[in-house]
Amino acid sequence: MTSKETKEPTDDPSRKRPRGMGGVVLILGMLVLLFLVVSRSGADNHSSVYAFYSHLLNGRMTRLEIEDGGVATAEVRDGDALRQIKVVVRDFLRSEGKDEIGLYRTLAAQTLDRDSYPAGQANSLQRFLADVEAGRIRVLQAFLVDEAPAKATTAPNAREDRTQRSEGVYLTALLQTDRAMRYVRLDPPARDAEPTLLAVAEQLRQKGVPLREFHLSLGSQEFRLAEPNTALLYVLTTVAPWLFILALLWFFILRQMRAPGGPGGVLSFGRSRAALYTKENRTNVTFDDVAGMEEAKAEVREIIEFLKNPAKFARLGGSIPRGVLLVGSPGTGKTLLAKAIAGEAEVPFFSISGSDFVEMFVGVGASRVRDLFKQAREASPCIVFLDEIDAVGRKRGTGMGGGHDEREQTLNAILVEMDGFDSDKGIILVGATNRPDVLDPALLRPGRFDRQVVIDRPDVKGREAILKVHARKVKLAGFVDLPVIAKATAGFSGAELAAVINEAAILAAMKNKDAVDMSDLEEARDRVRWGREKKSRAIEEEDKKVTAYHEAGHAIVSLLTPDQDPVHKVTIVSRGRALGSTMSLPEKDDYNHWRKKLLGRIAVCFGGRIAEELVFGDVSAGAQNDIEQATNLARVMVCELGMSAKVGPIKYTEDDENAYLGREFRLGSNLSQKTLELIDEEVRRILDEQYRAATARLTEHRAGLDLVAAALLKHETLNGDEVAAVLRGDDLEQFREAQARQVQSAFAERTARAAALGGAEGARPPSLPRPEAGLSGA
Repeated sequence: MTSKETKEPTDDPSRKRPRGMGGVVLILGMLVLLFLVVSRSGADNHSSVYAFYSHLLNGRMTRLEIEDGGVATAEVRDGDALRQIKVVVRDFLRSEGKDEIGLYRTLAAQTLDRDSYPAGQANSLQRFLADVEAGRIRVLQAFLVDEAPAKATTAPNAREDRTQRSEGVYLTALLQTDRAMRYVRLDPPARDAEPTLLAVAEQLRQKGVPLREFHLSLGSQEFRLAEPNTALLYVLTTVAPWLFILALLWFFILRQMRAPGGPGGVLSFGRSRAALYTKENRTNVTFDDVAGMEEAKAEVREIIEFLKNPAKFARLGGSIPRGVLLVGSPGTGKTLLAKAIAGEAEVPFFSISGSDFVEMFVGVGASRVRDLFKQAREASPCIVFLDEIDAVGRKRGTGMGGGHDEREQTLNAILVEMDGFDSDKGIILVGATNRPDVLDPALLRPGRFDRQVVIDRPDVKGREAILKVHARKVKLAGFVDLPVIAKATAGFSGAELAAVINEAAILAAMKNKDAVDMSDLEEARDRVRWGREKKSRAIEEEDKKVTAYHEAGHAIVSLLTPDQDPVHKVTIVSRGRALGSTMSLPEKDDYNHWRKKLLGRIAVCFGGRIAEELVFGDVSAGAQNDIEQATNLARVMVCELGMSAKVGPIKYTEDDENAYLGREFRLGSNLSQKTLELIDEEVRRILDEQYRAATARLTEHRAGLDLVAAALLKHETLNGDEVAAVLRGDDLEQFREAQARQVQSAFAERTARAAALGGAEGARPPSLPRPEAGLSGA
């Protein structure tokens, strides 16, 4: 319905900065850029397993380590410099069928001897064979290497794969002489020269020299593995953890502190969260949508009139009240009236809840109060609505927060802003609470909250008006009579009446009806007041019988006791947490509670227990709530209402509120033991007298008790007229048929009267206005 986003009068929504997203995008961009730069620094330093063997067999390695997982790490000579490479040789070690790690380490420790059999001399291979035949050298291991171009022609990495490598076949050998161990390389001879390199290899094989062949590729894409990048490793091990911690701080602390206050810096959590409504941004709720509180609307209309035409009041020297406090029970329409004020007023309207001021940070509440009134002064004249003001307006000195109570500091800021040295008369504060008794006296004095507008539960006319307002969007049947529903909902608040209309519409939709009729409204009223029926609950027949006699006892005592509300319905269908219920509805709004009526209510509470005792000779636990209600009512009569002759018209309870347990019924701490005993005696006397009175009525109408219980077991639910008919001895089926004929006759009469008055409205009662196009209802 409304937008909860704060809108400054001078702000352009299109220029509104995002909340924290810019910083998040910036940090992510920097992290990606840093990763790309660091990883790019090692993009040219790639190595393959073929290059690894080439370096190993040509003595270009200075150090080699092979891990258990088959990963080889080595240092390779690259001119005058040393480079580190890291290659996975796991598959090559497995294919050899034996452990080659020792041989690899021996080769890595050797330096290639190019002087003994230099390349380019025609007799290098002959001298090598001659030394082998003469026994001057012993060949420990020989390697025939063939380095060929890759099959897939791709641009090789010139720095790594082609450094000191060239296409061709050569033979390397590990030699043992008298002096030491040498590692030599034999290159192929010139064309058509003898012996060839393959012939030398064959002779070595015949002499039993271990000879292995390696076919290596000069390509850069096969078996490639990136070399360890020390810069990247440094970033990942040192800088990355700090970046991760900073990111956590940003998302979970700084961003949370920034979000509530909107744009304005990291410490913007001290900004006000008030939502601003203007003529362009309204709540779409007007006084036409508010019914049942005419006096309250008249008082707030004065405020709106003053803001629209201040000269009218200033001419006579009058000033508008500084604050208006809306007081009423939950659901009576305090917030709805504030929405109507925002919709009717043509001035800026700030709305905020009392709980929005207090946070985990000390001083935030007072800071938000100052910021709220700063915005209000800039938009003056304006209205500030503070919902649930008791969250910050409780009496000072009752907090449990130590010497510095954040809630009290917030209250002090509100008091100063409302009526202090720098207060502004162009700001009107509207507060709402259902606990005016806990507010600080300084908040309620004239000059701050000058007026207290009490919003009571609506009377019958108010309930009818509220039902008509909420029935505008509901399609009602022609024979629906809202005044009847209004009379049958005494004590309902505005929120409960709205729930009745909504529940009735849901019920009608679930039954595939075309419109909401009276049966739907009556069932919706019962659901709102007593809960939903639970017909699916499995109950044994014996338990049903006990419940039937229990509810019949309540109903009979209620019918036979003077000054009691008429019985509306008696049912043994489970509703809420009760297995059955006896419902009574007042015929009119009851503003006075007479002693006779209260005593009769106690007797009605005992009716169910007494019926069980008369019929079954025992009592069940089903009367627990009844006994609790009777006991509490008797205590209130004695200790608070002064309805005991012996105790007298004296109040013996305390109004103090427990900080942990809330409000509770509690006797005063200064009562003597004799007074306490007298109170107990009077409470017991009242309960015993009403217990005996209820017992006498049920004993006298024992036969009627059986009849009502039998009817409940058969039909499960009876209304008040049907219970009275059963007690008179009438046949229930015939009575129901007579009632149906009476309803049909009344409906026909009303239909004929409506047709005579206009005809266009058909069967709709004349008291209900014709609905607008597309809508139906009162």
